[in-house]
Amino acid sequence: MKYLLGIFAFIFLFSCTPQKNNSKYSKIEYEAGACFGSCPIFKITVNPDRTAVFEAEHFNFTNGFSKGDFNKPREGTFKGTIKQEDYNKLIALLDGLKVKKLNEKYGERNITDLPTSHLRINFADGTSKHVEDYGKRGTKKLEELYKFFEDLRFSQQWTKVN
Repeated sequence: MKYLLGIFAFIFLFSCTPQKNNSKYSKIEYEAGACFGSCPIFKITVNPDRTAVFEAEHFNFTNGFSKGDFNKPREGTFKGTIKQEDYNKLIALLDGLKVKKLNEKYGERNITDLPTSHLRINFADGTSKHVEDYGKRGTKKLEELYKFFEDLRFSQQWTKVN
């Protein structure tokens, strides 16, 4: 009985120790830029421990557009923790992209009113990748990732810090 109790205690203690995060991504950042309309302008940064910062500039919480909206103060900075299921989906999307092999720039600048997105990835091995996409149509998989980030603004619990 003592041995059984000792084994259970060992298992319990082992299960309570924090597990090391072995993510290959040390920081994931997505930034959506302005267009000549009411495109949401924001940046979301996600860390390997799932903590995240959502920096909302304009058009993240309203529909419609008026010329004076750019004169309003920025919408704020928010912090949160990405749900495990959503974080797993984010990692799967990035893994499916083969981020290191992506072009550094996408998009034709023949049209002047499209938004530009920036995907910045810092890898655990010390390398990084920056993808700039004018028009947000680089590849189908990139479009899926952009939509995922845009949805994160509403699918997570965010706390305003500033």
